[in-house]
Amino acid sequence: MAAPAPESEFTHRVDVRYLEVDQQGVVFNMWYLAYFDDAMTAWLAHRGVPYQQLFAAGLDVQLVHTEVDWRGAVGFADDLTIGVSLAAIGRTSLTLDLRARRDGTEVVPDEPSTSWSRPTAAASGRSPTGCARRSANEADCLARRQDRTTGG
Repeated sequence: MAAPAPESEFTHRVDVRYLEVDQQGVVFNMWYLAYFDDAMTAWLAHRGVPYQQLFAAGLDVQLVHTEVDWRGAVGFADDLTIGVSLAAIGRTSLTLDLRARRDGTEVVPDEPSTSWSRPTAAASGRSPTGCARRSANEADCLARRQDRTTGG
């Protein structure tokens, strides 16, 4: 996978709900993957490719790898943001770095990076992104691929 040109980090705010906190008073670990998924969806929309457009074009994403290291805890009603940036683009995949911050302090850093997903033809396995040239703007590539798929 090629490293894209640096881009500014997109941030997505998370409202930590009471039901996401365990008996220790911190967010239960599995909720971070839901936060990351929601942030990825918001990042795509921010880049001009709402998830609904990908799905309408017969594309979807599948999580193929994630790794999370915690350096802190998040509790109910804490100010939590997820930072999203494009880490790499492959022929059939893209990798996002995601960071979780509570009140500006990293609780999930991107070292090692928390990585994410592969565009696929819905329910049929791998599908090329159409971005083999390793564009710095994967969302634009995916939008162009959608236009070719739907004739738009």
